[in-house]
Amino acid sequence: MIEIRQLTVLAEVCRSGSYSAAADHLGYTQPAISYHMRALERAVGVPLTVRAGRGVRLTPAGHRLAERARGVLAGLRDVENEFEALAARARGRVRMSSVQSVCVAVLPAALARLGASRIEVEVELGQPASHDAYRLLDAGETDLAIVADDEQGDEQGGAAEPAETPLRRVPLLVDRRHVLLPRGHALAGRRSVRLADLARERWILERDREPLLRRCAEAGFEPRVVTTTDDQATTLGLVGDGVGIALMDGLGLLPRPDPRVEPRPLDDWPRRHVCALLRPEAARVPAVAALLEALRAVAVEQSGDAVEAATA
Repeated sequence: MIEIRQLTVLAEVCRSGSYSAAADHLGYTQPAISYHMRALERAVGVPLTVRAGRGVRLTPAGHRLAERARGVLAGLRDVENEFEALAARARGRVRMSSVQSVCVAVLPAALARLGASRIEVEVELGQPASHDAYRLLDAGETDLAIVADDEQGDEQGGAAEPAETPLRRVPLLVDRRHVLLPRGHALAGRRSVRLADLARERWILERDREPLLRRCAEAGFEPRVVTTTDDQATTLGLVGDGVGIALMDGLGLLPRPDPRVEPRPLDDWPRRHVCALLRPEAARVPAVAALLEALRAVAVEQSGDAVEAATA
């Protein structure tokens, strides 16, 4: 099998006229040049050089292959230039709205991934409720929206107004709701917990608590609230100190694990489906497409016990 490196060596031997000059130009040793030329002769089955004094000269077959090699190498350079241009066009500003947990747990890794690929995307970020993201997309005020809904189709943050603009929906991940227990809690030995098991606990709740209160009522109890906060770091600290228990989505557990907290999945809580929404024309913008692909890649990498990779 002919290798690109062998063709590169042959083309340079033809251009420079000697093994030593080819070695100097390519940064190889002269024995390495000889090795690649012998390997190329074995691959094509015909002699490519003959001795000429202290050096070598190409045979007619060698000249013919060198000509073809130059064409192959030029084609490869064209491909490299084309895709470098595509990467350059991926630079740009993307207006993105997203639920907070994705901003904390997924977006930083996605932007780092783009940076490592030399794709420069500036993200103008907002964190509206999911139902507001539809209005922003309709109005053209955001390019990419990350929204969440549960298995019953309820958008997180309230009912969503139907979008007037046709939207492309791209699944990212499936997020499980967890109960946060202090280390050593009696329920921490279980693999998962049901809501009814938590009837006697003290609770740390978010301000938006209607879904929880409704499900607690269905389970036959009203939670005893000791603290209200929307800050996830504060919630983890309060649970770790034994103030009470709390609920948190799996994404919230990824960026800042606390060894004093034992998260356990809630069996009887609907999973949260996180997806990207964008207008079809936005999907053709290189910067938007690059950011979306990075978000999808990170979502797959982070799939595990807390969150699951989504399928289209």
